[in-house]
Amino acid sequence: MQLYHDKDADLKVLDGKKVAVLGYGAQGRAQALCFHDSGIDVTIGARKDGKSWEKAKEDGLKVQEFADAVKGADVVMILLPDEIQPEIYARDVAPNLKEGAALEFAHGFNITYKLIQPPQNVDVIMMAPKSPGDKERDEFVSGFGVPALICVYQDYTGNAKKVALALAKGLGSTRAGVFETTFDNETYTDLFGEQAVLCGGMTAMIKAGFETLTKAGYPPEMAYFEVLHETKLIDDLIYAGGFELMWHVVSNTAEFGGLTRRDRVITPESKTGMQSILDDIHSGKFKDEWRADYDNGLKGLYEMENAEKALQLEATGKEIRKLFERKN
Repeated sequence: MQLYHDKDADLKVLDGKKVAVLGYGAQGRAQALCFHDSGIDVTIGARKDGKSWEKAKEDGLKVQEFADAVKGADVVMILLPDEIQPEIYARDVAPNLKEGAALEFAHGFNITYKLIQPPQNVDVIMMAPKSPGDKERDEFVSGFGVPALICVYQDYTGNAKKVALALAKGLGSTRAGVFETTFDNETYTDLFGEQAVLCGGMTAMIKAGFETLTKAGYPPEMAYFEVLHETKLIDDLIYAGGFELMWHVVSNTAEFGGLTRRDRVITPESKTGMQSILDDIHSGKFKDEWRADYDNGLKGLYEMENAEKALQLEATGKEIRKLFERKN
């Protein structure tokens, strides 16, 4: 993968350009504030007088309704939740998108699955920081930045990559490093990571571990500490120095036990399940299921959320976490 740094990007590409940031959630706010501090002309697109509208005004940024923000914009950044992007695009973006503008995304979902199909006379790019919004902002304010990905899906003007790199520089990401990839690669790997490991796989393993210990008669508080609380400790070690650092820091007993027993948990059957997850992503089956649930008012999602809230693991966690609250 091609790697870019500060010397490869030029903020002057955005001089005199209007950058419309649609959405002012965690990503929208962090990116817009960093762009503003980098001297980029930023306008926030939001619903009139909503929470985001008021927050952006409090932060000292220009705010317009979605359609007005898009009008005349040279870069239109769609930083809204995946599920509502097609609706906002069709209603507010498409009728007001000027020729030669750059349409920018932070995740490739709607382009990869063709839920948004831009016209041929615009650039279509991605600048995807690999971090939550608050971390992006903190790193920028400290004088650094978080790594990011850039992608070019459509290069109408011949300047699409320069614009993507300029946005990455405005966020401080070129100080850390910016990788170039494709919309499809970003979409498929991001969805797989969320489903098989980070959100789906990890929560399933924690839940199964908790249930195994409590079923065997161990106190739920002990189970919670061992299978959930300490995951952050291990994750921080892996994040800082990979498996090598983690194995070095934990006890020899933990290392030997982990290396000799982990294949009983992640078995060939588990890997077959992971492949089926990737297959559903490639085929569009997951996309279809997700869109169907959204069209049904997220009924399935809310039912699953409520089931999670009812877990003994969650009730135990609420009590344990109170112990770590500082009392004045």
